[in-house]
Amino acid sequence: MTFSVTVVVPAHNAARTLSACLDSVYAQTHRPHQVIVVDDGSTDATARIAEAYAADGGPSGGPSGGPDGGPPCVLIRQWPNRGVSAARNAGIAAATGEVIFFLDSDEALTPDSVANALEILENDPECGCVHGVISPEPLFDDGPVERYRVLHAYWWRARGAGVVETAFFAQAAVRREVFERIGGFDESLRDSEDLELSDRLAPHYRIVLTDRVVARHDEVERLGPLLAETCRRALMLVPALASARRGGRRNLTANSPASVATAAFTLLALPLAARWPALPAAGLAAFCAANAGMLRFAARRHGVAFAPYAAGVHFLVVGSLLTGAGVGALRMLLPGRRAPVPGPGRTPAFGPTPAPGQPQAARAPGQPQATPVPGERKR
Repeated sequence: MTFSVTVVVPAHNAARTLSACLDSVYAQTHRPHQVIVVDDGSTDATARIAEAYAADGGPSGGPSGGPDGGPPCVLIRQWPNRGVSAARNAGIAAATGEVIFFLDSDEALTPDSVANALEILENDPECGCVHGVISPEPLFDDGPVERYRVLHAYWWRARGAGVVETAFFAQAAVRREVFERIGGFDESLRDSEDLELSDRLAPHYRIVLTDRVVARHDEVERLGPLLAETCRRALMLVPALASARRGGRRNLTANSPASVATAAFTLLALPLAARWPALPAAGLAAFCAANAGMLRFAARRHGVAFAPYAAGVHFLVVGSLLTGAGVGALRMLLPGRRAPVPGPGRTPAFGPTPAPGQPQAARAPGQPQATPVPGERKR
């Protein structure tokens, strides 16, 4: 393989997982020529952990340390926190690789993930992005909610593997020329930035979802935060789906229409349960039938008793998704609350691949560059 690869890790308060993430990067069978961590306004030990990898590609005495540990980690610090879109754009601007591999700081790759992504890109010149799946086992197992979450994430992505029209950039390899052509991530978005960029990427390049790129993910382990996160992320779902439909594209979604429809029916039937208890019961039965494949997979992975638990949590998650999507749809209808449209200052442009040691700054009218923390030595 001839591609040079820059791994970009956006990180915000990632002290718990960053070491595992970077160890997995330095353990790749295809060694990246550059590793960048963008510390996006962290208040914990994120920067100190990244700095430990700056000397020789790994902490002294660690599994990736020593002269053969790989390229030193480059740390970029942004202050204050500006969101994952801005962090990824800062990484793109500093990257010197022909391919940029994005990896979220709470994930750890299997050793051949980068090599597999590059093989797909090399064999398909029309492919601009290769992204992967979440492992059905969490990075750190913190209980049944997290086990459900990663299992469901694996299930729907693995089933959708192939050529798709949506990219998710938590573990994704993208040709640098893609950003030179369509610009970077929309920095006005802190959620659904994947869908917005996919809308600009899909008309020009093929997108491949593969189960040969796999990352273990440290997910939310408590139900309340999981439901709140699902609701928040769903706020942009309706605008994103509407945008894709206008472009004649179909977004890759985590839940089937039957699953969403049966959950909606059940929720609407709940107020009628006292008079017609069969209605919500039938809705729940239909919901379980719509998710039978995922529930069978849950039983195989974690035992038969886990399946009903997964069904209950999944129903609450889909209910939260419907709530967020409904609020987002109402916002679209309100005057002055239209969904943001990409424009100057939101999607930075990037020049050709810079020479090593000469990062190419993003060009975005009115958009400030990454700001060092006061008192920090400029890198």
